[in-house]
Amino acid sequence: MSLGPSPVSPPTLDGLGAAVDGTATEFRVFAGQASAVTLCLFDAPDAKAASRRVSLEPSGTTPGVWTRRVEGVGAGALYGYRVNGPWNPAEGHFHHPSKLLIDPWALAVSGEPRPDAALFAFGSDGARLAGDSAGAMPKAVVVEPPAPVSDAERPQIPWSDTVIYEAHVEGLTRRHPDVAPAHQGRYLGLCSEPMLDHFRRLGVTSVELLPIHQAAPEAHLIAQGKRNYWGYAPVSFFAPTAAYASGSRGEQVAEFRTMVDRLHAAGLEVLLDVVFNHTAEGGADGTVYGPKGFDARGYYRWRDGRFEDFTGTGNTLDIRSPVVFHMVLASLRYAVGVLGVDGFRFDLAPTVGRDPEAFRGTARLFKAIAADPLLAPRKWIAEPWDLGPDGYQLGAFPAPFREWNDKFRDTVRRFWRGEASGPLCAELATRFAGSQDVFPERSPTAGVNYVTAHDGFTLTDLVSYHRKRNHANGEDNRDGRDENLSRNWGVEGPTDDPEVLARRARARRSLMATLLLAQGVPMIAHGDELGRTQGGNNNVYCQDNDIAWVDWHALDPTLFDFMAQVLELRRRCSQLRRERFLTTDDVRWIGADGRRLGSDDWRRPELRAFAAHLEGDAGPEILVVWNGGDSAVPWRLPAGRWICTVDGAAAQGSADAGRRSVPAFSVVVFEKVAASAGNDGEPGKDFDA
Repeated sequence: MSLGPSPVSPPTLDGLGAAVDGTATEFRVFAGQASAVTLCLFDAPDAKAASRRVSLEPSGTTPGVWTRRVEGVGAGALYGYRVNGPWNPAEGHFHHPSKLLIDPWALAVSGEPRPDAALFAFGSDGARLAGDSAGAMPKAVVVEPPAPVSDAERPQIPWSDTVIYEAHVEGLTRRHPDVAPAHQGRYLGLCSEPMLDHFRRLGVTSVELLPIHQAAPEAHLIAQGKRNYWGYAPVSFFAPTAAYASGSRGEQVAEFRTMVDRLHAAGLEVLLDVVFNHTAEGGADGTVYGPKGFDARGYYRWRDGRFEDFTGTGNTLDIRSPVVFHMVLASLRYAVGVLGVDGFRFDLAPTVGRDPEAFRGTARLFKAIAADPLLAPRKWIAEPWDLGPDGYQLGAFPAPFREWNDKFRDTVRRFWRGEASGPLCAELATRFAGSQDVFPERSPTAGVNYVTAHDGFTLTDLVSYHRKRNHANGEDNRDGRDENLSRNWGVEGPTDDPEVLARRARARRSLMATLLLAQGVPMIAHGDELGRTQGGNNNVYCQDNDIAWVDWHALDPTLFDFMAQVLELRRRCSQLRRERFLTTDDVRWIGADGRRLGSDDWRRPELRAFAAHLEGDAGPEILVVWNGGDSAVPWRLPAGRWICTVDGAAAQGSADAGRRSVPAFSVVVFEKVAASAGNDGEPGKDFDA
């Protein structure tokens, strides 16, 4: 099956993986330093011994590629590889025939490895470990892919209208009482009618899934009997995770595609979080799952006798390598063309821009994506930092990429935890207006705004904990961020105190209203609209249990209704989702007395409250008021007739049409109405409490 030509894909590396062709399958794999490559066919996913072995041959045209057409092998067949070659870890060579290897290009994998010492390159004594790993390793699956997806089947939502919902396939639906038990925690659960109804009522447009490529546990998690729940430990860059499907012999491909088709039919885009910066194999003393055993130096960055580590995982994929460069492009094209995906978020994105050494916005991969007719029209998002040199690159990514804007996150958190002052008010105004200081040559939609994400506190924990509670992760509470810019509002953790709970509820509404009303692309972390808690754990990457799963039995419907109300206002008012930065003709920044704020006002430490008066393109004028102080502020509205349409201080999250002031720590939105619509106050009158 062909997706059409890619103008940047090296033709000599086309066709890696396993391709069904009538009554046979063509197997092609890259092993640049191998002396022999053996294909092993298995009868069962947990089989320890192969039912058939076939020697592959050098391709004869492409150095490092081994191939063989095998008759009688079709869809559903299970396979792996054993590779002979040099063993010299000091030089980056880890070939050993005792290790069964997963094809990095496999379209399906039967599951995750089972804990076993044989998965490692070295034993506890530091000596080479020759134990056979076949019994612990999952098997790759031969798959005949579904038909390609056409653009006519995609929602194709403009960036200005996009509202992203970041979700984990398993964690979002594992405990949903209205999802069929057989589909809870699986692809078919995510696209079930209860979930589609939830997305529609909330008002999101695009579901961004945490990594779904087949992952495996890293060494330290194997020792603890845990797995990488988030999925940021891939061993395949094509295969959807088997655990989220009803079977393991290719069903994951069909069910993932069914999920995408159903989300598309409901008008929702599907975005994928992809990890092209490292694998689960770790460093030299880590596991041998695939790339390390095929050609460690062909897949990973290597310098001065060690793996370079820009990711904190022990290894870094080498985008400079022809096989990795082509693998990334092929993975993206397969996800778009066959699986139907509408866009991607790149984890630790500076890593793929270091080509050859320093990060460049003109790196080959970025140019390749922009030049590819299948890829260029999709949505592209970068996490603009990693742990390598010059790893913070916010604002440096080229079109068509958008970027996670942590400056928005930190400013909003600081303001609503009570640090409000003139300079911080000015900073919040800049973030609300689209962060033109960060993206000066672009547009507000260059930034993906967020307050919470999978990594860090949930929204409820952000207003309930001052310190993280990560002890369950087995790392003595050392993992995860120490500074979360959070506030517990009087009690650390759970409480029944009604005053504390009321303050927390108001803080959550203020955080969400600021996010959902700001220029740019808002992103919501799954379950935040329901009041989800992780008990103060801000790094649940290894918690495949109740700590991380959304508890649908403990919902906060008032918060959901409030967020849906704000998103409805965003859809209705075009001035809240512009494609260009605000000008002085579009917005007036004013204080409580109705006067326009000047540069001296923004520098006043005592300034706690301010407003944005936004002119409407086609809809009504609106006034967004922020009060980050600890007391209510009487507010003088501009001339005209106004009503309160969003009231972040209302106990039930509904607008108070008779609002006479802006309460402490709250966001209030006023909307200008025609004279015939009635009025709750006199034009220009101070609104007293």
